[in-house]
Amino acid sequence: MRSDQIVGAWELVSFVAVDRESGEQSYPLGSQAVGLIIYTSDGYMSAQIMTPGRPNYDVADFAGGTQPQTVAAASGYMAYSGPYQVDERTGVVRHYLEVSLLPNWLKSIQVRNGLIDGDRLTLSADEVSRGRTLQATLVWARPARPSAEVFGTAS
Repeated sequence: MRSDQIVGAWELVSFVAVDRESGEQSYPLGSQAVGLIIYTSDGYMSAQIMTPGRPNYDVADFAGGTQPQTVAAASGYMAYSGPYQVDERTGVVRHYLEVSLLPNWLKSIQVRNGLIDGDRLTLSADEVSRGRTLQATLVWARPARPSAEVFGTAS
């Protein structure tokens, strides 16, 4: 995989985790999770994934929402950004996290095995969650450009 092949925006197709011991399959942000990952030509990336249908805050304000609403919003969301690097020989993609919703991931290097097949990008990695080793696999596809109608701003 070449570095230039991942540059641009990708929409989440699926996010599945498989328990390495039991083979049990799960969906960390639900089976209908939505997200975007963006790789820039100057070496930065940003990943945003969420559970759809999260409840709104009581107040439509950045600081609005009760503590339970804030917890619910954050528990259904994953986000991080920073520089990235592709090992073109092995297909390994390294994300160097400068910001992250998960505090323990700050200043970490998240290593992903990458594969491009046509318009699909697959990123996978082993993650430890609650004492279990899970193989997380995220499949991304090149998005169709959204039209203004999607956002209700068509002329």
